[in-house]
Amino acid sequence: MKKSEISLIPEQTIEGKILLIRGKKVILDRDLALLYGVKTIRLREQVKRNSERFPEDFTFQLTKDEANMLVSQNAIPSKRSLGGYLPHVFTEHGTLMAANVIKSSIAIQASITIVRTFTKLREMILTHKDLQKKIVAMEGKYDKQFKVVFDALRSLIEPPEKPKKRIGYR
Repeated sequence: MKKSEISLIPEQTIEGKILLIRGKKVILDRDLALLYGVKTIRLREQVKRNSERFPEDFTFQLTKDEANMLVSQNAIPSKRSLGGYLPHVFTEHGTLMAANVIKSSIAIQASITIVRTFTKLREMILTHKDLQKKIVAMEGKYDKQFKVVFDALRSLIEPPEKPKKRIGYR
């Protein structure tokens, strides 16, 4: 990747690489290395050399169960794609710190885009919660004739429930 190519990485691509693990939004080391234009082993090497810069809330290694979960959810194609290692994941702050230890212009540009994406996702979540609060407040304020409107708004905001498939013979 050249410096000019990093600006061509759309935020949607980065959004697709951000996962929710242990209640934190993170990105896999292999995806971060790809965005930074380095090999995954080089990224892990730099993290290991600068371990004091990477506390547990910046990066952590996945457990076998978490790696299996990623395979089952198709976040990674197979365990073979991990190269025999359990992956590390990086939080928003970890991606910035990784850019500092990689020290390449590509890493700096990519980290800016990644942080903007994390920020955008955080703002979307806050906006969603604020909108729900406003609807609840308005619902209490107005009479029952608008109940249909509020129910329709709520159904648009809340994710639909997936129907449960029956298991066994019919």
